[in-house]
Amino acid sequence: MNLNKAFILGNVTRDPEVRALPSGQSVTNFGVATNRFYTDASGQKKQEAEFHNVVCFGKLADISSRYLNKGSLVLIEGRIKTRSWQNAQGLKQYKTEIVADGLQLAPRSMGGAMARPQDQGQNNSPAGGDIPIIEENYTPIPSNDNAEEPKSSSQGDNSDEIDVKDIPF
Repeated sequence: MNLNKAFILGNVTRDPEVRALPSGQSVTNFGVATNRFYTDASGQKKQEAEFHNVVCFGKLADISSRYLNKGSLVLIEGRIKTRSWQNAQGLKQYKTEIVADGLQLAPRSMGGAMARPQDQGQNNSPAGGDIPIIEENYTPIPSNDNAEEPKSSSQGDNSDEIDVKDIPF
C-alpha cells in the first residue's frame, strides 16, 4: 500500500505568483512556513522553521491568488512531488513541492495579514467567521428557484421533530 498525502498548516511566506500554462490553465506558486517546537537534550525549548513550496492549479490557483497574501494562515492538503530538470550548465536540478488538492483559509484576524487593497470593504467570508473549505473539484449545486420551501408545522406539540417530506433532497 502506498500513500502520498501532505497536510501543512502555516503562514504564507510570499505573495502568490500567478502564471498561465500554454493550455490556459492557471498556476500559482507560493511558500508556506511551518514551525516545530521541541525540547533539546539540555532541556531548552527550541523552535525550528520549515519552508514549503506550494503549487496550485486551476480553480485553486485563482482562489489562492485572490485571497492569500504574505502572512495569511492557510491549511494545505495535497501531495508531495519532486521535479527535476537540466540547468543551463547541464547539471540536474531538483525541487520538491506540495501540489495542493485543497486549501482552507483562516479568518483574516488569525492570519496576521491585512486584506489586499482590492478586498478591503468587502466581506468575502461567510457569516459568523466560519472558515471556507475550498477543494479543487468543487462544483456548486445550482439552486432551483421553483423549489418549495419546507412548510413549518403549525402544530405546537413537538417543534423539534422533522418530517421526512420537509427535507429538500
